[in-house]
Amino acid sequence: MRIEIAPGVRLFVDIEGPGLVPDGPAMRERPTLILLHGGPGYDHSGFKPAFSRLADVAQIVYFDHRGHGRSDRRPADEWTLDTFADDVVRLSDALGITRPIVLGQSFGGFVAQRYIARHPGHAAKVILSSTSPHLGLARKLAMFERLGGAAARAVAEAFWRQPTEATWAPYRQVCLPLYNTTPARSDEATRRIVFNEAILFASAGGEQQTMDLLPGLARAQCPVLVMAGAQDPVCPLADSQDIAAALPPGLGELAVFDGSGHGAWRDEPDAAFATLRRFILA
Repeated sequence: MRIEIAPGVRLFVDIEGPGLVPDGPAMRERPTLILLHGGPGYDHSGFKPAFSRLADVAQIVYFDHRGHGRSDRRPADEWTLDTFADDVVRLSDALGITRPIVLGQSFGGFVAQRYIARHPGHAAKVILSSTSPHLGLARKLAMFERLGGAAARAVAEAFWRQPTEATWAPYRQVCLPLYNTTPARSDEATRRIVFNEAILFASAGGEQQTMDLLPGLARAQCPVLVMAGAQDPVCPLADSQDIAAALPPGLGELAVFDGSGHGAWRDEPDAAFATLRRFILA
């Protein structure tokens, strides 16, 4: 379905599982898990079917960010972290969701970090999966070199220093396969709606080059699970360690998956979903 969250702004939304389930003589409300997909320029399809594993403990809300995927295209001046973060609240209001659990993967984690800063009392819990608080180019390049040698480092540096169609093509070919320790399914790429303009806009002139999300994390008022793959080249482990250290004492938990790259739920699904399940139910 497409949900209008503001005048003229419609987001594509898909919901898996009931919010109320029979529990003896009563109906029990289950938590709602809102998933913020990666990118920018991608859509929610990468979460499917993996996150169906959690449909027995939470109602799952998939959606495409403003201007992405099956959501309506929007002007580039709306492609900001502030707008995307506020859209989480707008979508929750439109669907009648209170106190959601919000999970941000990669770029979705940038949005979730800004959401913590702008709306600290809105979520019941937040999960930051394979994300970064800043560009951290030196860390990226070191990891790409460790995983793919000097050639991968050179391709990564060319793209991140000058993101264009010309540098994106070799990056996609050489560097994207290094993101994970297990090969991506070929059908994932064909299912995904890719919006290259958003990818290049964010990487070149957008906030991704200059953002510093660490100060805003001090405003967190709910438990935050930080999930990191030790083999992640684009959002290296040290970035997640910085995030966990910036959270208020007692609210942050760092879970490291030694055999995983970008998205532990892709590379070590049993361990990752066990961690997610425990956090959701705690």
